[in-house]
Amino acid sequence: MSTSRDPDRLILFTDAVVAIAITLLVLPLVDLVPEVQADGGDAVSVITEHRQEIFTFLLSFVVIASFWLGHHRVFEHVRAYTTAMMRLNLLWLLTIVVLPFPTEIIGAFDSDRFTAGLYTGTILALSICQSALTWMVHGHKELESPDNPVGKRELVSSLLLTGLTLLAFLLASLVPGVNFYAMLLLLLSPIFMRVWKGRSRTRTGAQQSD
Repeated sequence: MSTSRDPDRLILFTDAVVAIAITLLVLPLVDLVPEVQADGGDAVSVITEHRQEIFTFLLSFVVIASFWLGHHRVFEHVRAYTTAMMRLNLLWLLTIVVLPFPTEIIGAFDSDRFTAGLYTGTILALSICQSALTWMVHGHKELESPDNPVGKRELVSSLLLTGLTLLAFLLASLVPGVNFYAMLLLLLSPIFMRVWKGRSRTRTGAQQSD
């Protein structure tokens, strides 16, 4: 166990890295303005002629923000941290910092199995790290807050999303023509969770009636 059991320092460091990563996303768009001006373009052309760059910026922002929110929910259950958790959290941060790189590639090159596989593979690595953090905290008496434990539904949701991301990665990188359409599989996660929740309630009701 770390000599500093309070996870606030780890959380503050993580939030700072994520904030910097998100801030750096906009710098390529800022650099476009003097470039367009030097080429004789106007303000409107900054937007109309660089829609792909704007799209990749928004895509990275949404993905990073979504995973940060998930990370925030996980650490609401944490009361202490270990060296293993700290290292796993650093690996999670690595995938966050790297994410703008494959995003920039898909904005600069045509979509194919390599670009789609590179991007979805990075998302998969990020999702695996997040699920591993959730799994590590769940049921761990030294890490988990006894007043606010990780619920089974939260763990299942994280593992399900990772499983769907793995399937999306395999389809995007191996099946010609699928590319980024494979990411639509992630939209199935809330549907599966509603089905799982309904079945859990049914089993609970049956057990109570018995």
